[in-house]
Amino acid sequence: MARAEVVRSYRGISAASRRDERRDKLLAAARQIWGDTGLTELTVRRVCTASGLTPRYFYEHFATRDALVLAVAEQAHEELFTTMVEASRAEPGGLRRKLLRALTTYLDAIADDPSIHRILTSDAHSVAGLEELRTRAVAIVTDLVVQYSAEFLDSPANPEIRRQEALFVVGGVNQLVEAWLRDPRQPTTDLAELCTELALALVNRSP
Repeated sequence: MARAEVVRSYRGISAASRRDERRDKLLAAARQIWGDTGLTELTVRRVCTASGLTPRYFYEHFATRDALVLAVAEQAHEELFTTMVEASRAEPGGLRRKLLRALTTYLDAIADDPSIHRILTSDAHSVAGLEELRTRAVAIVTDLVVQYSAEFLDSPANPEIRRQEALFVVGGVNQLVEAWLRDPRQPTTDLAELCTELALALVNRSP
């Protein structure tokens, strides 16, 4: 067998597939460490130990520890955002039902894996790019609220005011979620209902 063929494939697994598998292991290990013990405990050494990989393979994918942190955060944001959007799109009916379904799905995802919230709320100033990532995530969710409110509400509104209202809603919901996580006795359905009602009270007001 030619040397090039050996590089491309090992036991039927391509080199690209093996690289992807190693990257997934590093991300999974980092996410577990971050979620369990916090961002400060996430080090290259600990990630390599937890993933069963050597530093050589770490640096094959990530130039620095911070690059890995950003990749984990991006993965968590993308998962939550995709979950919310898919849930809202699958829900028939108007704005209220779609918001309620999206929020319930969001809260259920966090309840099932509390480490997600720890990842999303760790000190954003400790890693370059993390604060910018969160700002983009808030903007995406805000745009989603603006889109739905414009689509389902009859009364027109100034676009800038509507966006400010949506941003207020997103920030308020996040604060309620943080308070809930400190004492998560309230059912996710009840909290989602409260957030939905508060959001609609604002976006449905007379412009």
